[in-house]
Amino acid sequence: MFGLASPLHLRRKGVVGMNKRNFIYIAQSNPRHLYPRVDDKLKTKLLCAQHDIPVPRLMGVCRVQRHIKQLPDFLADESQFCIKPAKGSGGKGILVITERQGNHFVKPSGVHVTEEEVARHVSNILSGLYSLGGKPDVALIEELVQFTSDFDGFSFEGVPDVRIIVYHGYPVMAMTRLSTHASDGKANLHQGAVGVGIDIDTGRALKAVQHARPISEHPDTGRALNELVIPCWDEVLELAAKAFEMTELGYLGADIVLDRNRGPLLLELNARPGLAIQVANGRGLEPRVKLAAKQAATEQLGVKERVSYSREHIAPL
Repeated sequence: MFGLASPLHLRRKGVVGMNKRNFIYIAQSNPRHLYPRVDDKLKTKLLCAQHDIPVPRLMGVCRVQRHIKQLPDFLADESQFCIKPAKGSGGKGILVITERQGNHFVKPSGVHVTEEEVARHVSNILSGLYSLGGKPDVALIEELVQFTSDFDGFSFEGVPDVRIIVYHGYPVMAMTRLSTHASDGKANLHQGAVGVGIDIDTGRALKAVQHARPISEHPDTGRALNELVIPCWDEVLELAAKAFEMTELGYLGADIVLDRNRGPLLLELNARPGLAIQVANGRGLEPRVKLAAKQAATEQLGVKERVSYSREHIAPL
């Protein structure tokens, strides 16, 4: 971990700060006209369909306020689903429903939600309460991911995901985000989820943090986090690497979930992935990015070849 190290020490360790991320990695690798491909989750889903990339099934889209009146009938036979803003960020505005009891829905935490509260939540999404810049938005209704039993005890009241930073098509750093009671079943570090650094080569846990502080066990289940191994790791890495060709963005965060029936699914993409992944790994991004950039400039490789290169050359850094 980095602890209270000085700025000079952090630079020597290759730790990337916000300025370098914004003005070097993002500005030089991500043309602004391509941002809508990842900033709008509906556009991302449509793009994934064109590139044969698996995603959670889209059940419906609520585009205007008058559609809200149709929600009770639309959800009448549904007991598990997720509602999210198409242009939301940081996990804001996501409503996860895991059960239905009469006219009430139940969140992962056990809290009951009425049909009126669901309608109000969707109305807030449409009004832009959770969107980037507060602009009007649309609400996506997705099938709830049935996560694999490999995560039993590692995540609590929600679906865990894997975040992989991809630089010009090369996976350079990974972590898994494990939901907790504090995060309300959402895999969001800012809301209290656990971040576990993952070895790019093996898919095994390296270090774990919650609220940027090191931990060894899941706060709700007591499961030892160093026992975690991500299943289908080859497929997960290749799915993340494919996002480069699909989006043409050079610096990208790919969020992937593992469904027990369908395997790895691309949940969403981020053109401005955060830097907390360095804390979870206890390592800096810069040496890895530099190596990926050098290799990308040297030769054009396919997805499998890029993944192999990352596992062999980038993972040890």
